[in-house]
Amino acid sequence: MGPAPQWEAYEDPSDFQEALVLHIRRHGENVSRLHKALKQGRDVVDVRTLYDWVNGVLAPRSATSFRVLAAIERRYDLPDGYFRAKLPHSGRMVTSKVRSRLSAVERRRLAWHLPDDFERLPKARQEEVLSWVRTVIMAGGTDYRRYQIGALQQRFSIRFSSGVGALSFPPAPDLEARLMDEGRREYGRPLATQAAPALIDAEARDLVVFKTSTLTTRGRARSGVWNRETADQKMEHFGLLFGALTACPESDVRGYGAPLRSLTFALLAFPAVWDWYLTWREGRRGFFTRWEEEMLLVAAAITRRDTGWLRQSSHLANHLRPIEGLVTAQEVKDAHRDWEGVCDGMHRHALMRAKEIERVARIHRDPFEPILPILQADSPLAEYRKITEEVRRWRPDRRRFPIAAAEATRSFLMLRLALHLGLRQKNLRQLLVAPKGHSPTPERQLESLKRGELRWSARDTAWEVLVPAAAFKNAGSTFFRKSPFRLLLPDLDGLYEEIETYLASDRAVLLKGREDPGSLFVKTMKANCVSAEYDSTPFYQAWRLTIERHGIFNPYTGRGAIAGLLPHGPHNVRDVLATHVLKQTGSYEQASYAIQDTPSTIAEHYGRFLPQDKAAMAAQVLNQVWAV
Repeated sequence: MGPAPQWEAYEDPSDFQEALVLHIRRHGENVSRLHKALKQGRDVVDVRTLYDWVNGVLAPRSATSFRVLAAIERRYDLPDGYFRAKLPHSGRMVTSKVRSRLSAVERRRLAWHLPDDFERLPKARQEEVLSWVRTVIMAGGTDYRRYQIGALQQRFSIRFSSGVGALSFPPAPDLEARLMDEGRREYGRPLATQAAPALIDAEARDLVVFKTSTLTTRGRARSGVWNRETADQKMEHFGLLFGALTACPESDVRGYGAPLRSLTFALLAFPAVWDWYLTWREGRRGFFTRWEEEMLLVAAAITRRDTGWLRQSSHLANHLRPIEGLVTAQEVKDAHRDWEGVCDGMHRHALMRAKEIERVARIHRDPFEPILPILQADSPLAEYRKITEEVRRWRPDRRRFPIAAAEATRSFLMLRLALHLGLRQKNLRQLLVAPKGHSPTPERQLESLKRGELRWSARDTAWEVLVPAAAFKNAGSTFFRKSPFRLLLPDLDGLYEEIETYLASDRAVLLKGREDPGSLFVKTMKANCVSAEYDSTPFYQAWRLTIERHGIFNPYTGRGAIAGLLPHGPHNVRDVLATHVLKQTGSYEQASYAIQDTPSTIAEHYGRFLPQDKAAMAAQVLNQVWAV
C-alpha cells in the first residue's frame, strides 16, 4: 500500500504528465521518493526517466515502462490503465526485448496487436498470441486470403509497359525461319516478374489503344470500350497467362516453359493454349471459378467476327512460332493461310468452354465473409460505425504526434465518408476538395476529369459531394440518367469539425510541403514518395490497416471494435449499406439508392438479405394482429 492521499477531491487532468504530477503531489511524494519505492518491485525505470515523464520530455513507451505505470497506479490506488489512457499516443508501438528479435516488417505489423505483458507470458501463450495475429490480422483469416498470400509470393507474370500511344513492332523473321524453331520447353529459368519482350509488348499496347481510344483506327470496328482501370486489369490478367506459359515446369509455379521469343497474342487463337492454361489454373487452385469463365469470354470477344481485335489483327500470325507440345508447325502454317478460320474455331471453343466452366465454377472468395459479424447485426451501419469511434478513441495528441493524429483523422474521414456516400473505391479516393473560401471546380471540368469533389455549399451552408455520372463505373445505369450524383453531408457526430480540422491542418501535415495533388485524401509523404495522390493499392492498404487496428477486436489486448471481423477493403462498405437498407425496408430499390446502382445488381452482388431476414420482416407485420 502507498501513502494516503492528502486530499480526496480533485479535477482529473486529461494529460498524462499533468496527471502524474498531480498524484505524486496529492500523495505527498516527490520523484525521488517515488523512485525509491518503485525499486522495491520487479520493474523499475531510471530516476531520470521519471523526471522526464514529470517534465513532459518523454512519455512511456516500453513494456517495462507500462508495468511501472501499473505499479504507480496500485501505489496510489488508481484504476487499472489510468495513466495509459492519458498517454499522447497510446496506440504506439510497444518496445520489448522479445519484439526486437522479430524482423522490422513484422514488428511494424505487430505494433498494435501484442499485449504489453507479452514478454512475460509463458512461451505457449506467446505462440498462441502470435498465431492469432498472423492468422487473423496478417493472413486475413479466410481460405481465399491464405491462398492469395501464397500466390503473391510466387512472382512469375509478364509485365507490360504503360503508356497511351502505339509502339512500333520489331521486324519478325520470315515464316520459314520461324518454322525451323522447334520451340523446345525451357527449364531452369528463375521465377520473377519480368518485362514483356518488345514484340508482345507492342501487341499489348495495340490492344489497349484499340479498346481505350475515343475513335478506333480507320478500318477497324469494335464493340465496347475499356476505361483505364479495366485496361490495366486485363493486361494484368494476360500477363499472368503469358507468365504461366513461360514459367519453369520444375518450379513451384509449374509453368509450361515456353521460350520467351515465342510469346505473342496470336497464341490466344489456339484452343490448345487455352486448355493448358485452364488445366493449370484448376490444378493451382483446386477448382474452376468465374475468373476462368470471364477470361474465356474475353477470348471469345477478341476473336469475334467483325469486331474482335485479334481477328482484325491477322498480321500477328507473322509472329507465331511452334511451341513443343502446344503449337505445331502445321498450325502455324494454317494460321498464315486462314486466319479467319483459326479465329472462328477459337471463338466457338471459347464459348463452349465458358459454358462448361459456368456449370462447375465455385466461389473461392465469399465477399461477405470478412464482414459477416457486421452483416448479421440488426443494424449493420451502426455496427460499422463503431470502427470510426474506435479510430477517434485511439487518436493521439496532435501536439506531440501531429503526423499520427493526422493519419487517424484521415482514416476516420475515409470510413465516415464511405458510410455516407456508398461510393466505389475509385470514386472515393479520387475525390477532389475545394475548402471553404475556394471556388468549387465547375461541373463540366469534373466531368472531363471523371472525378467528384467535396466542396462547401454556401447556399445550403453544408458540405456537399458532387460526382458527375461520367465518373462512375456504371455511368449508363438508370440510376443516373446522365445526371450527377449530389449529396449534402449531415453535420452529425462531429463530422464537419473533423473535415475542417483535416483541411485546415492535418492534410498539410501529411503533405510535408510536397506538391498538393488537389485530392481530398493524400498519402503521408516520405522521401521515396513520388505523388501524394492515392492509387488503388495504397488506398486499399490504408483502409485495411485501419480495420486491422481499430475494427478487429483483439482478445489479447482488448482493442478493436467488432469481434470476428476480418481485414477487408473499402468496397465492403457497399455491402454494409445495401444490407442495412434491406434489413430496415426490405426494398432492393431503396438499397440501390444507397450505393448508386440498380435493384438487380443489389440482389445479385451486394445485399445479404437471407430468407430468415425476409421472414422476420414479414412477421413484424403479421404479428400485429395478435398484439391488438
